[in-house]
Amino acid sequence: MVALKIVDLKDFTAKVFMGDLFDRWLLREAEIVTFNAFAIDGRIRRDFYTREEREEKGIGEYSEWRMIRPVCFSLIKGKKLPGSFHITLQLFPAAVEQFLATWQLNIQAEQIGGLYLNIRYEDKMVRCVTGTALQIFTLDKKVEFAWDEAVRQMLKEQGIACVTE
Repeated sequence: MVALKIVDLKDFTAKVFMGDLFDRWLLREAEIVTFNAFAIDGRIRRDFYTREEREEKGIGEYSEWRMIRPVCFSLIKGKKLPGSFHITLQLFPAAVEQFLATWQLNIQAEQIGGLYLNIRYEDKMVRCVTGTALQIFTLDKKVEFAWDEAVRQMLKEQGIACVTE
């Protein structure tokens, strides 16, 4: 786990809420505090869709960020900054396999419960905190360290400056 403080708040929030930076990531949960506190559970309500719709559209357990992003943006846009927001994103399952191959990690994708990015805005600062969840017990921290570095690299490639806290 690593905590990264984002240097340019305006640029980063524009990329999160108006860009496609995290569109293929899954939303686990979001909380946005403005004139009310809004909580969003990213879990798909399976009974909302027919089995055919779920199969046809490839609907899984959680919503993709691109589906929820416009709703979240509508909650924060305006003249006043939000009091706070917290967004928990999970790397899309197909991307987990690519991550493991890229970093040459000797672990099966099924053994990874999730690779997470927590985006937290409070006190007029944005922090991104990485997280990993494994389905197995291990003292080996290679996955965690690789994930931390992968997130740093992804942010750098997107022109997002950050400092480790």
